Amino acid sequence: MHGKLILVVEDERAIRDMIAFGLKRAGYAVREAEDSRAARAALADRLPDLMLVDWMLPDMSGLELTRAVKRDRLTRELPIIMLTARAEEGDKVTGLENGADDYVTKPFSPRELLARIAAVLRRAGTVGLNQVLEFEGLKLDQQGQRITINGDVLPLARTEFRMLEFFMSRPERVFSREQLIARLWGSDTSVEDRTIDVCIRRLRMALEPYGLDRYIQTVRSAGYRFSNKAQ
Repeated sequence: MHGKLILVVEDERAIRDMIAFGLKRAGYAVREAEDSRAARAALADRLPDLMLVDWMLPDMSGLELTRAVKRDRLTRELPIIMLTARAEEGDKVTGLENGADDYVTKPFSPRELLARIAAVLRRAGTVGLNQVLEFEGLKLDQQGQRITINGDVLPLARTEFRMLEFFMSRPERVFSREQLIARLWGSDTSVEDRTIDVCIRRLRMALEPYGLDRYIQTVRSAGYRFSNKAQ
């Protein structure tokens, strides 16, 4: 089982259940959202490996959601497959022009959908990636949601875990407090900048006994980065 996480955004419960069942049987982890708002909340909680988005959603069209996801620098690389009953060539072109990576017309077979998902993930370069991030004895198991340092389990609160996972999957990149807030809590939040500073401090304190707090580096007037290089 590969454990890739698929976010299914579909308002019809029967169709959503059918898709989720097929994905789970194929070895995927699945999260479900019945509308765009729920999808945004799911994205803020954890970034999936791929999104399946129905064109017709009750609060915002799947097309609008796709555009919004692709405009956000934190999610713009996320592969998206549109699901729709619209079979006209013009509709397909519109979906692809607005950021969808592929387009599946209803009704579709589970086998076809799985093949499309595998193809999109392969093109995105995410198939077969190691789900364990490792730096000098620091290991983060994304699938198992577990962190160890030289074999010792490192207990972290949920927010600090997600922050470390975010940093380790994007080493050497500098992120502002605003970007970190958007990734960890979502863009529509009242969380303040100092909350990030508190999380950074807690993360450093957890890593300090192992001499790894140096990985969480402050970049003056810019934000923070994860790096094993000396500043």
